[in-house]
This record gives sequence, C-alpha cells and structure tokens, in this order.
Amino acid sequence: MGAQWSQFFPPKPTFTEANVAPQDGKVFLITGGASGIGFELAKMLYQKKGRVYIAGRSEETAQQAIKNIQAAVPEGGSLAFLHLELDDLSSIKASVEVFKGKESKLDILWNNAGVSQPPVGSVSKQGIELQLATNCLGPFLLTQLLLPLLEAAAAEDTNAPGSVRVVWTSSQIVELSAPPQGIIMDELHQPPKDKARNYINSKTGNWFLSSELARRTESIISVAQNPGAASTNLFRHTPLVRYLAWPLLHTPVLAAYTELYAGLSEDITVEKNGCYVIPWGRIATNVRKDLLDAMKPEEEGGSGRAKEFWEFCMEKTRDYH
Repeated sequence: MGAQWSQFFPPKPTFTEANVAPQDGKVFLITGGASGIGFELAKMLYQKKGRVYIAGRSEETAQQAIKNIQAAVPEGGSLAFLHLELDDLSSIKASVEVFKGKESKLDILWNNAGVSQPPVGSVSKQGIELQLATNCLGPFLLTQLLLPLLEAAAAEDTNAPGSVRVVWTSSQIVELSAPPQGIIMDELHQPPKDKARNYINSKTGNWFLSSELARRTESIISVAQNPGAASTNLFRHTPLVRYLAWPLLHTPVLAAYTELYAGLSEDITVEKNGCYVIPWGRIATNVRKDLLDAMKPEEEGGSGRAKEFWEFCMEKTRDYH
C-alpha cells in the first residue's frame, strides 16, 4: 500500500520547467490542452519555445487559452489550435490531415484529453460507450495516423534516441480497482451499467495501449502515466467527488509536471520504453503483478490481455484509417 500512498501524497517534483532545455524546433501536440493539466503543460512547453498545438473540439475555448498563455508568457514559441473530436472516429483522419498540412514531423504526442463518468448510456458518434470511445479508441486512432510524423521526427533526431514519444494518460484507479488482468473483454462489447467501471476499463486500456505500442515500435518511446489527482474539469460529471476528495486533490500544475517528465525527462531511455510514470514525475517500480502479466504476450509468459485489447481497438477503428 506504500506505493499507492505515495501517489496520493507524492514528494515534491524534481523535474520542472527549470530542468527543460529550450525546445526550439520541437513540435508538440496536446489533446485537451485548453484547460486543466493540458493547459499548464502547454504553457510550460510554450515558455521553452516549443511549437505547441492544442487539440480539442472548441476553437473558442482553445483561442482563449492561447491568449491566456501568451499573456502569462510574453516571449515563447508558437501556439495553434487543432480541431479534434475524439468521440467521432470518422472525423479524426481529417484533423490529422490538417496537422500534416502544417507540420512534417511530431516530436511528442500527449494523449491527455479524457472524459470521466458521464451519465450511464452516454455513447460516441459511432454508438460506442463514451469513455471507451473518447479515452481509448479516439487516441488509438489518432496515434496510429500520426505515427509517420513521429517516425519522421525520430529519423531526424538520431543523436537523441528516445526523445520522440507518445504519452498516454492512465489513472491510479487502475491499480486500486481494476479486476484481475485489468480488463474483462466481454465488458467492452457489453458495457456494464456502471459508469465508474467503464471509466476504469478505459484507463486500463490506456495503459495497455502504451505497453503495446512500446512493444511494437523501436524508434518511438511510449509511456503511460498517472498524472496525479488534480482539481480539473474532469470532474464535471461528478461534482460531488470534487468536494469529497478535496483533501486528495492537487493543483493542475503539479499534475502537469508528471506529464512534462513523461514527455521530456532523460530518465526515460530506450531501455525503459513502456515504463509507467507516477506523480509528480517518477518511474514506478512497484506495479500490480497481474497488470504486468497482462501486458506481456503469451509467448513471454503473460496473459496477452494488452495485446487482445490492442487488437480490439484496431478492429473498432479499422474503417477510419
């Protein structure tokens, strides 16, 4: 339980903006970057001269976020909005094409956006349980479509292996509440009428996707992270939680340090591809054994559950590539 306690009450961050070198020429994409943790991360990257894209559904909200960042950081890199609707698989390819029209490479993708516990029965544009669609299928498809740009960045940065990354957002709730082996696959086909359980499944899915991408690529680092409990709009569907959990909630900027570490820390080497990052920027060393087993394929002595989930996502998104 000590490992979990240290995630509820993490030590002070040791990796902040002060540890980040100038990021001139680097291209970053943050989903959900207009508010909360993503907003704070965008501000940090802009301050370090990065080319930062804030991806989301509302241009008005993103443009206001951009104005706020520019007002707080008078001299930075660049900020731009990218329209993206993760709950509509049919629209994601068009968003990627717009991005490709502006950039020839992508150094880091932060799959930061997510939805938590909307009303039971909420579904995506394709009729898929909303949390599974928004938190897993949308980011999975987005990442697949952006892989050529990530690979282009890796080919350019041959002197810095491990600098091109995809960061996936999981949650401490996975270790606390996921069933043995992480996901019961039948629940993906017939979601339970339990919005909390569906959220857990989606966050476990994020971790599984990170692990599988790391297993399948050599030039790109794939990292899953629990950013830490922060008071953000993620609780808009569960406002009571914000009050009941108030002693455990931290400022979004602290959670942004977790994401900054996952994306830019040199602690995360090629040899540590697929690692799991915990607040406020530490590589986890004590993870539930059954989850680790689930992330190993059967030929390596695991259960292959993560591979099974990856194949599920591939099938669900096949018509939208």
